[in-house]
Amino acid sequence: MPKPTKRTPGLPSRDQILAFIAESDVPAGKREIARAFGLTAQDKILLKALLKDMADEGLIDSAPGRAFHKMGGVPKVTVLRIVDVDDSGNVWAVPERWEAATPAPKLRVREKKNGALGVGDRVLARTEEAGQGLIAHPMKTLPKGEELVLGVLRQEGKALWLQGVEKKERREFQVSDAGEAQVGDLVLAEMAGRPPRITVRVTQVLGDPFAPRSFSLIAIHKLGIPDVFSSETLDEAVRVAAQPLGEKREDLRHLPIVAIDPADARDHDDAVWAAPDDDPANDGGWKAIVAIADVSFYVRPGSSLDREARRRGNSVYFPDRVVPMLPESLSAEMCSLKEGVDRAALACHLRIGKDGALKSWRFTRAVVRIAANLAYEDAQAMVDAHHASSAPSAPLPLAGGVGGGPVHATDDSIEARPSPNPSRKREGDSGSEGILAALLPLWSCWHALNKARTARAPLDLDLPERRVMLDEKGRILSVAPRERLDAHKLIEDYMIAANVAAAKALEAKKAPVMYRVHEQPGREKLVALKDYLKTFGIEFALGQVVQPRTFNHVLDKVIDRDERPQIMEQVLRTQTQAYYSPANMGHFGLALGSYGHFTSPIRRYADLLVHRALVAAYDLGPGGLTEGEAAAMEKIGESISMLERRAMEAERDTIDRYVAAYLSEKVGEVLETRITGVTNFGFFATVEGIGGDGLMPVRDIGGEYFRFDEASRTLIGDQSGTVYASGQKLQLRLAEANPVSGALRFEMVEGRGARVDSDERRPKRVIKHRGRPTNIRHQGKKR
Repeated sequence: MPKPTKRTPGLPSRDQILAFIAESDVPAGKREIARAFGLTAQDKILLKALLKDMADEGLIDSAPGRAFHKMGGVPKVTVLRIVDVDDSGNVWAVPERWEAATPAPKLRVREKKNGALGVGDRVLARTEEAGQGLIAHPMKTLPKGEELVLGVLRQEGKALWLQGVEKKERREFQVSDAGEAQVGDLVLAEMAGRPPRITVRVTQVLGDPFAPRSFSLIAIHKLGIPDVFSSETLDEAVRVAAQPLGEKREDLRHLPIVAIDPADARDHDDAVWAAPDDDPANDGGWKAIVAIADVSFYVRPGSSLDREARRRGNSVYFPDRVVPMLPESLSAEMCSLKEGVDRAALACHLRIGKDGALKSWRFTRAVVRIAANLAYEDAQAMVDAHHASSAPSAPLPLAGGVGGGPVHATDDSIEARPSPNPSRKREGDSGSEGILAALLPLWSCWHALNKARTARAPLDLDLPERRVMLDEKGRILSVAPRERLDAHKLIEDYMIAANVAAAKALEAKKAPVMYRVHEQPGREKLVALKDYLKTFGIEFALGQVVQPRTFNHVLDKVIDRDERPQIMEQVLRTQTQAYYSPANMGHFGLALGSYGHFTSPIRRYADLLVHRALVAAYDLGPGGLTEGEAAAMEKIGESISMLERRAMEAERDTIDRYVAAYLSEKVGEVLETRITGVTNFGFFATVEGIGGDGLMPVRDIGGEYFRFDEASRTLIGDQSGTVYASGQKLQLRLAEANPVSGALRFEMVEGRGARVDSDERRPKRVIKHRGRPTNIRHQGKKR
């Protein structure tokens, strides 16, 4: 990264300004900062420029009245909106203006007159930190604003009611003014009043909640995901996309680099190439290139594009749309590695031993021309067909430098000589034979990488991902588990190798790294897992050094196929949640000591930061990490980790709604289901092979008292000894499927649970329930 610039005499440093803003008892504007540090008239001019730089770097933001506060912090004096009055009479508010990427904090309002404020009221307030929370002291009541709720209108008698889209929302709100909305419409409504007399007024009609594309719209509105770019950002994207790629780029256009992605991929930010290594020092090894879209060349620190990308944190993928981190002129066009066109890339050159170990790596800015954009299924089919039909003695030629100069390997780098005419056609580019010639060495090199993965023994949880297939009009064709092929594993292992290389390359330069951190499970979760496994007769020693292979060995001991999914889910619950941080705590799940996301800068801000760090550390040109970004890495990591969780929730909720919509046509049918979770208040069941969950309340399970055993996580009937446990299969009748909330409700066949083979963990009978549905989910991989 660039060396810190010398501070101008008299001008405070960034850290000093941040400290002053945080500690000031009054709103800190430019005047207050200048007075506090005794700045001269000339210094004040420099201070103005410094404050602008700090705002562009995301360190500070301005509040009304031109006072400053730390980005992600609450101004000393600000406008608040009352969002809740709890049963104890406590009043809670959020800042009305909140543009930070983190969620708006809640402040407890200390009213001068008890009961004077209600939901929707606005106040000008002085704020202060108190212990672990924030306190607001109202100074002035302002004209009332709005607190919006998303829901669907329904009618009961002559009254209109709003049912929220949240599964956990048990309240309904009476509608005081429906405007132009009709019964059944999805609407945004303004809340007003105090409990128990909160009413709503419709402010925006969003349309038919069952129409195509509405399910993702619900998640976007509910979670506040920004889905519209400003004209400034859009104009900037078009402008930077038109800039030349630059002359100081390694020319890799002669290599048959291929991009392998999902068939429904909206963007293509990674591509790969491999060939046998001709260096005797790496006998039997491979050289490979992982080419990644050079987003840092287009999205510069402090730009409108950068501010918007940081605010979004990542792209959000739905079955019917994508909410991109960057405008489509970049994400789907100039930064997308498309077949047959020149694209700017940050290339990770790897030397891989025959045992799959990374021998060396090097990063360059390059220009590439992708030989083919392939779907996973197509790439797999081509390789499988070749292996099935080709004689071992006559394989196709390997794609090593075809069509251009040879590739030379040195001790610490891989140099690709530019073709004398890079625009000429590559050898073997005519049809599928040329593509296959590029795929075969990729597969051979991957077999080596897979050896290293097997030796490393990362956590191996085979959790299926649901794939929603839509027709051209957005209607649901099918919902099914996404097939996992060797092609998926191949790309995953190349990406892991590049991510490891990026982290180690930055560590070698002592440069900042935004690590992807996955810490090992805590003792409390391990104790719970031990107790759970004991009910299956599986021993789990707490004194051992816990590694990913420890959990793999547990799964290897599971013989019963019906038990394996439930134990796998419990192992998953034992794991900690991954996050982004500049502090390296390793990646437990992948069994790696250093891991940073590098391979998806189009859709993840963390990867863009790693690109910038590499550009700065290895002097690769403009767009490197700034001093301000380096100082704010911890705060940025917290923000993008939260935004990632928001995206995961939005994607899962939307899939649940699509599944419920798909199953709504099967209401009344008897379906094969499996118990996915058991609690003290009932058990959850999901439709096999499709998903969607419904709760069976314990009160409706049977005509006896059921005791919850926490260790085994089972419900046991006191009289009959009937046991309900995760993994059991039951035939249930689908009674209700609600696409708006994504919830399902089941009934038992003829009022009883379908018979299953008797077993000490299998139920003997189940009785019809009329409980409220709920949901549990787990995340699949998104590319």
